[in-house]
Amino acid sequence: MTTTTHAECLVPGNHLMAGLLGTRDELLRQVEQAFPDEKIAVQGNRITVEGPDADRVVRLFDEAVLLLQSGQSLDNSTMSRTIDMVRDDVRPSEIMRAEVVRAAGGKTIRPNTAGQKRYTDAINQNIITFGIGPAGTGKSYLAVAQAVNALQTRQVARIILTRPAVEAGERLGFLPGDLMAKVDPYLRPLYDALYDLLEPEGAQRLLDRGTIEVAPLAFMRGRTLNNSFIILDEAQNTTPEQMKMFLTRIGFGSRCVVTGDVTQIDVPGGRSGLIGLEPVLGAVDDIAFVHLTRRDVVRHKIVADIVDAYEVAEGRAGSTQ
Repeated sequence: MTTTTHAECLVPGNHLMAGLLGTRDELLRQVEQAFPDEKIAVQGNRITVEGPDADRVVRLFDEAVLLLQSGQSLDNSTMSRTIDMVRDDVRPSEIMRAEVVRAAGGKTIRPNTAGQKRYTDAINQNIITFGIGPAGTGKSYLAVAQAVNALQTRQVARIILTRPAVEAGERLGFLPGDLMAKVDPYLRPLYDALYDLLEPEGAQRLLDRGTIEVAPLAFMRGRTLNNSFIILDEAQNTTPEQMKMFLTRIGFGSRCVVTGDVTQIDVPGGRSGLIGLEPVLGAVDDIAFVHLTRRDVVRHKIVADIVDAYEVAEGRAGSTQ
């Protein structure tokens, strides 16, 4: 037998109501669809909820008000993430108000999901952090943001960004130019994140000085990387030998983030250096593994739907083998 409860939310000021309910009440409709058993009524700046989950819905509105008061705007995707977090008994206001770095132009970079907050906290608390998850979860972008923050606060003297140059259906030999010109397309996503965080002119100055280095993984062999923030992106395309080589490059005063998506392995033979690594290194101090999921996807909703569709299809394929 379900128990009907009654709860109320008093919004402090009518000026917040429009942002809370959305244009033509679209955000209110979104909450009603997420909690179909609750009856929600709005009168002035008072919201009353009746139903078995009334307390949770009121907590959702309270959290949304806190986000608005902190200067954030609400849209469908933000409300969707807020609903997910409240359902998981997580406080969105604590997660989405946490600041990673103040980027160029005054833009503030923050985690947008509980998984992203765990990820950024792990980077702050460990020497090596593995961020593993599907496309669109912010693995690379948040890692670069943390690296920029570490550089700006003088925790490190330089940033090193690297990726394995694996041929995903293309051949390096057919690309024009010298070796760096050939691998540059593989490194482009890292440049994009840098340019967004520092603006092209600021990023280029740091690249020209060598304060930021972007290079293919092969260039890491034989080096010891001290006082650096090192990011290995697309680590699912390393071989086990390359992964061991990379992890043993880390020197004193350095921090490292390794990102990857185990569903997108292009390395020949499928021998990924990211597969099976957690049982080997999971018990080592100052190493953390953070797994992000489709609930942490912060791109267009269709990206999360695509991730879901592939997971379902791969699950079916696995069950028939």
